[in-house]
Amino acid sequence: MTTDSRARVRQAVLFDLDGTLVDSEANYFEAGRELLAGQGVDGFSWEDHLWSVGVSTRETVTYWKERYALGPSVDDLLAEKNRRYLELARTNTRTYPEMRRFVELLHGAGVPMAVASGSSRAAIDAILDGTGLGGFMTATVSADEVPAGKPAPDVFLEAARRLGAPAAGCVVLEDAVPGVLAAHAAGMRCIAVPFLKDQADDPAFVAAELLFPGGQAEFTATAAYSWLTGGG
Repeated sequence: MTTDSRARVRQAVLFDLDGTLVDSEANYFEAGRELLAGQGVDGFSWEDHLWSVGVSTRETVTYWKERYALGPSVDDLLAEKNRRYLELARTNTRTYPEMRRFVELLHGAGVPMAVASGSSRAAIDAILDGTGLGGFMTATVSADEVPAGKPAPDVFLEAARRLGAPAAGCVVLEDAVPGVLAAHAAGMRCIAVPFLKDQADDPAFVAAELLFPGGQAEFTATAAYSWLTGGG
């Protein structure tokens, strides 16, 4: 990496976690399926789960409580979902290889980084510790720590505040429409890597400053870093 490229990377970079940095959706699906089965809701499918991609865990269980007329409180459902998820997350979460490479490139250039996620604080910490990504991040923010989850901009604005970075100087990496909307609502640029590739033509993704329509299969650390240091 040249001194010139180091000089040009002046942004802060904010990462969504699930589906962007790590391949964790299967764990969320299984935790949700187990929770709902324990409440007598059978047949919860992967297609049912996809609604919640990019949505905070609290908002997800609030929706389930209403849809399935669940008895426990939202707080109790949230705690149960997180407990089941953490059992899976600690040992069964894979980092996307090119995302790890991108993090390493940014770290080498001295770029401040944060994770801004709809997951709980415990889930974020478990994943970052288990994957070894935590050492690269200057700050982490859970949607539980701000007034509203994505598509509201709160989680990204709080991450920028903790980094001491202006919103206009931040670039967000996101895999879901609510996250892209949140990034733009925060006044930040966005690199979009759709988790659901058939949604790549959604107007929110199309409006992203850099779009990898093929998702993780298309994303490369080199291309993203080149855009950030040149075209970004």
